Amino acid sequence: QVQLQESGGGSVQSGGSLKLSCTVNGILYTQAAWFRQAPGKEREGVAGIGSAGDTDYEDSVKGRFTISQDNSRNTLYLQMNSLKPEDSGMYYCAAASWSRYGYTDPNAYYYWGQGTQVTVSS
Repeated sequence: QVQLQESGGGSVQSGGSLKLSCTVNGILYTQAAWFRQAPGKEREGVAGIGSAGDTDYEDSVKGRFTISQDNSRNTLYLQMNSLKPEDSGMYYCAAASWSRYGYTDPNAYYYWGQGTQVTVSS
């Protein structure tokens, strides 16, 4: 059974930092990603990573967010620095054992976590 579980969300002030973690069990993924969804908005890909460590970022987070994984690909991370109020939302991790879609394309992923809330106040 595949299970993804996020942790590390919370409330911070603008300019602060948070590090999200996602524990991945039951799948050796070839790509994984972090997505976020704000109220009334569509889910958007924030950052993705392949099994070789290659990464892709949504333009608004480049230079501020860093996606990484441990060597066993059991844990996925998202380091978020210089947070802005517009970064607020529910953050989800996702993983795939194979996909023909890009790392930050939600169509690439069948397995998803339940989400962790990030709130950035101005």
